[in-house]
Amino acid sequence: MIRKNMKEPEKGFYYHYKHDPKGETENYAYEVLNVAHHTEIKGLDESAMVVYRPLYEAMVYKIGKHWDVRPLAMFMENVQKDGEEISRFTKITDPKIISELEKIRDKMYESPEKPSKIKENKIKNK
Repeated sequence: MIRKNMKEPEKGFYYHYKHDPKGETENYAYEVLNVAHHTEIKGLDESAMVVYRPLYEAMVYKIGKHWDVRPLAMFMENVQKDGEEISRFTKITDPKIISELEKIRDKMYESPEKPSKIKENKIKNK
């Protein structure tokens, strides 16, 4: 736990403020995995980083399915957009959207130990 007044994001799916609700479900969608600490930065508050991964083909995904980190304070802060102050990241709570994002996540970050249904069907049909 970080200091008492420093919030941590819950694990789950989030939209970045750049998300276009008229666009694709996964555009600027992310999955928050955990909070980590940079070992070379003194102080728990200062070293806290949110670990999250894109659910669209962001540059970090394209270069090797890498994940993102962002300082916790920055992740939780508000930003200005169109003259309005809004959250940088907003937790997604709609069960339908979460279900869609889980499918996208499972396809994008498929574990080698867990073959996808498509691969299983190809193996069975051979």
